[in-house]
Amino acid sequence: MSFKSGFIGIVGPPNVGKSTLLNRIMGTKLAIVSPKPQTTRNRILGVLHQDDCQMVFMDTPGIHRTRTALHKSMVDAAFAAFHEVDIILMMIDAGAREDPAVPSIINGLKPIEKPLFLAINKIDRVEKERILPILEDYGEKFPFDAMIPISALKGHGVDALLSQLKRRLKPGPRFFPSDMNTDQSEAFMVSEIIREKIYQYLSQELPYSCAVTILEIEDVPQKNLVSIGAGIHVESDSQKGIFIGRGGGMIRKIGSAARLELESLFEARVYLDLAVRLEKNWSKDTRALKRLGY
Repeated sequence: MSFKSGFIGIVGPPNVGKSTLLNRIMGTKLAIVSPKPQTTRNRILGVLHQDDCQMVFMDTPGIHRTRTALHKSMVDAAFAAFHEVDIILMMIDAGAREDPAVPSIINGLKPIEKPLFLAINKIDRVEKERILPILEDYGEKFPFDAMIPISALKGHGVDALLSQLKRRLKPGPRFFPSDMNTDQSEAFMVSEIIREKIYQYLSQELPYSCAVTILEIEDVPQKNLVSIGAGIHVESDSQKGIFIGRGGGMIRKIGSAARLELESLFEARVYLDLAVRLEKNWSKDTRALKRLGY
């Protein structure tokens, strides 16, 4: 049997479970998750190794109406994936009303001549009777190669989805060594964990108004310690005050939650120094976006 490989782009509206699916497939946490939409800002690769194939999954930002330069860069990254991968996996939420971005996503898929799949996610949250009408509706919208109901959270249907995707792989090389499950840097993963805790503890629009950069990661092996310095960039003085909190309470809460997960990641004690910095209107400034990693 010849070895098969390929890149698979996971695309769709915000908050349909793309990152949850990537984590489920990989059996580990590569992408941060949050009930809030538009959590994923960068494309994240997950490399699934099997004896006869290598499947490289690309988690993309949710496609939505853009308001800022940051939002535009996120949506541009998602649409670019249409042309960079070998197979496209579109995801929708079985329990939600059709997102207004769906028609534009489907229009973007129409000229694409490559295998196109639809994953209908969150079936664990709806009655079984609702799934068939969704299949019929999307079957009329677009001639997908296959439509698979799944629950990324519970794992239902994920093996069937992987089987369908594997059938459409073509003979190809191992793009990544067998001990590599992502192309993300250590600094990126640290910044994402910190950002996830910000989404967890701060409400409304505040998490969307911040960016996280890593200033240093220093390994101190004789103390079984990793020392990390990070900056949280916000757009206004009022936001800075909220992020710090009364008596520094909020920043300590975010730092403590992030540190616990980072200690699991590094399998060592972690010293985490978080500094909140003012970067006015960074999400609307293309130069600031590049400086902050977008």
